[in-house]
Amino acid sequence: MASPSAEPALGTPAAPASPARTNAVVLTLMVAVFLSLLDSQIVATALPRVVGDLGGLDRFAWVTTGYLIGGSATVPVYGKLGDLFGRKRVFMASIVVFLLGSALCGLAQTMSQLITFRVIQGVGSGGLFICVLALIGEMFSPREGARYYGWFSLTFGAASLAGPTIGGVLTELANWRWVFFVNLPLGAAVLVIVSSMLRLPAQARKKARIDYAGVLLLVAAIVALNLLTGWAGVKYSWSSPVILGLAVGSALAVALFILSQRRAVDPVIPLRLFADQTFTIVVILGFIAGFVGLGLINYLVLWLQSVLGLDVQKSGYILTAMMLGVVVTSWTSAKVIGHTASYRWFPVLSMVVFAVAAVLFSRAGPGTSVGLAIVYVLLFGIAGGLNSQALTLAARNTASMQDIGSVQGTATLMRQLGTGLGVSFFAALMNARLGNGLTERLGNESGFHIDKDGSLAPEVLRRLSESVRLEVAEIYADSLRGVFHAVIPIVLAGLVAALFLKDVKLSGGHGHGDAEPEQSGDDAVGDSPSAARGES
Repeated sequence: MASPSAEPALGTPAAPASPARTNAVVLTLMVAVFLSLLDSQIVATALPRVVGDLGGLDRFAWVTTGYLIGGSATVPVYGKLGDLFGRKRVFMASIVVFLLGSALCGLAQTMSQLITFRVIQGVGSGGLFICVLALIGEMFSPREGARYYGWFSLTFGAASLAGPTIGGVLTELANWRWVFFVNLPLGAAVLVIVSSMLRLPAQARKKARIDYAGVLLLVAAIVALNLLTGWAGVKYSWSSPVILGLAVGSALAVALFILSQRRAVDPVIPLRLFADQTFTIVVILGFIAGFVGLGLINYLVLWLQSVLGLDVQKSGYILTAMMLGVVVTSWTSAKVIGHTASYRWFPVLSMVVFAVAAVLFSRAGPGTSVGLAIVYVLLFGIAGGLNSQALTLAARNTASMQDIGSVQGTATLMRQLGTGLGVSFFAALMNARLGNGLTERLGNESGFHIDKDGSLAPEVLRRLSESVRLEVAEIYADSLRGVFHAVIPIVLAGLVAALFLKDVKLSGGHGHGDAEPEQSGDDAVGDSPSAARGES
């Protein structure tokens, strides 16, 4: 990574770019995001073949978990490094790490090697996502960038839908190693195009002082929290020494991290950002949106399969429809925000729709029609889509050019932490009622095996007599009602927070508080007046 002194002088001119070149660069950046998102989906289909080849069935879940932890732990770090050293450099470095991890995964000879290399690949993936967010924030003003942020929605939808299919095709036609090797030519193309076509405005940067203590403490806190939320109530009981140790360790790491940020010269997450009311509310709403919107997905599927008795394929179709609802609503909201320059009411409406969907599910049961269930699930998707781009744009609108990476990294981190904590919280609520309900009411008389967490596969439900199946479905519905009841006060708290979100119009320049003046004439990437692009 080049030193800050290698930056070109502030105001170095760059060749004007046409709209076609602008779109080509943004499309290339979306390919990078697609690769990052795809690898969280594509590997799942190939895992049975991986286990058959490498063994390690008891550890195969870590192939996915390691990737996700590596990505989430580095998101805010990449954001800060981009602020310090230049986002293009950091973005390209993250691609190199991602491609290195992909190549090593494809060459892995043992399950332990594969898990290790997946963590490396995940470390690279964290930079791909957050650096693209920050790059678009630097390339365009908030209002200009609204339409390009909408492309994230389409990329997310494409990765979610294509991942399992691509993984299956590659595994069948070649072998599971090509699930990783396929990243290499695409990633190399991204490197070539970005290095040759992307020019950014030169920034006057002071000498960088990396906050090593803050980085280490933040990574330790994120890893501990991810393990805590993934293991609590699933692999270990909540009162086990492992979970209690992770809880204490994560709390201590968070406390030490906050203290370190107060003293650091260039903190990873500058605490002064929270002095901005809009940024603070965006972080809160992002946490709630992740907690409820993404944290509930598994339980929506469980409701469809266990309460309505739908098979895996049908419930998958409904979940796909929900994800399409997220994509369409997110893309549409970005377009509207770009046109009106106002984002305020989208988070408000999102929390209202979340609340309505939770109330409807809390009153539903085995007698609910499939058609109504689809509507209820779609409401959750619409609610999630309404806030995703609005919060991203609101966060960008609060950031000075020097803080774009830190702002987007912090906001993204809080949404990810909300998701992890939501999954664990809802699991605790449901399992506390479900296991006891099934065991007490059916365990001694129905003749079927009940797992320790009370879960039943759809094929097990279909083998039950109709009377027993209906009773089991009602037990599941009652247990899940506790989950949906818990959602209601959470999203109402989010609604109150959203009502305090100021109606700050998206700026047409580089956002308020920018240190550098706009420069006319030399557009390097963009189809409207922007600052001269000088970063090499």
